[in-house]
Amino acid sequence: MKSLYIIGTVESGKTALCLGLALKFREEGYRVSYFKPVSIATGIAGMKDDDTELMRDVLDIKVPFEKMTLFTMGHNYLTRYEPENSEKYMADIKSAYNEISKDCDIVIIEGTTNPQAMLALGLDASTISRRLGAKMLMVSRVNDDFRMDELILNLQYMKKAEVDLLGTVFNFVPTPLLERTRNVYVPILEKTGFNIRGIVPERKELTAPTVREIYEVLGGEILEGESNLDLLVENFLVGAMTTDSALRYFRRSKNKAVITGGDRADIIHSALETSTSVLILTGNLYPDVRVLSKASEKSVPVILVPYDTYTTIEKLHGVSCKIKATDEEGKKQSKELVENYIEWKGILKELE
Repeated sequence: MKSLYIIGTVESGKTALCLGLALKFREEGYRVSYFKPVSIATGIAGMKDDDTELMRDVLDIKVPFEKMTLFTMGHNYLTRYEPENSEKYMADIKSAYNEISKDCDIVIIEGTTNPQAMLALGLDASTISRRLGAKMLMVSRVNDDFRMDELILNLQYMKKAEVDLLGTVFNFVPTPLLERTRNVYVPILEKTGFNIRGIVPERKELTAPTVREIYEVLGGEILEGESNLDLLVENFLVGAMTTDSALRYFRRSKNKAVITGGDRADIIHSALETSTSVLILTGNLYPDVRVLSKASEKSVPVILVPYDTYTTIEKLHGVSCKIKATDEEGKKQSKELVENYIEWKGILKELE
């Protein structure tokens, strides 16, 4: 039995890669399981980790959920967990891993959004990887040179930590950055001795959240368009400009969410004249009835929230695209991306 530890940063597409590889390996006849020892706190008490739920359903894993995800990382995790119990925590991880890996050929282990997370407890990615004997694959969504620096730092950290590193995947690369990735970023990593296991182009269906996912984070009241909550949102814009410049500003972005006050009918009308997926009205300010009528005509959902604009934007930082177990298209696309852009055969050979 072999294990593959997939780590990355925020919005790097770790789960989509885990899903795609698991489905592909299973298609090749391997028995595949999944483990996520450390999850991220959602801020909602009692809420289970979405990624673990997804993989448990898709792979039909019978192990109890509580054994698949044991610890929760948050800004104050040291209040809940005590460093002096670090060996006990690691023993719990090993015990759960042994149960999950029974009768399996490959276990895919998913990391958190920060490779150094829970280092104070000795439960960081490098330590868990070494203790479980897992090979590591680092996935990164490099959107600029600073993110490239971050990737290099993480790779060098893992190398010095003597992790069995298979290489890295550039995931969900925006089309304008594909050439830069191939001609600038890849040579830099290859020169420093790191393997490139794939360059995956951005797929909006897997990276852009839906209006529904935004509503689940913000809450509030849906004033219009409840039947159109599955629209994709590719951009977020704040409508705080003059009426004269609003239309020109909104035309620059498609499939967007526009955040503005309900009393800004001029801004709302301009947004509805362009490609808008949802209107988010702040401050509990109800819009004019003519605004709702136009939104209905354009099939654009309208969400009213009690927060001011700043607070709304802060909450939107927690929005991400999540593949559901019932999302057959999302599962299909995840596997296709692995087949077309990832050196999955090479990874599989390294695991054998």
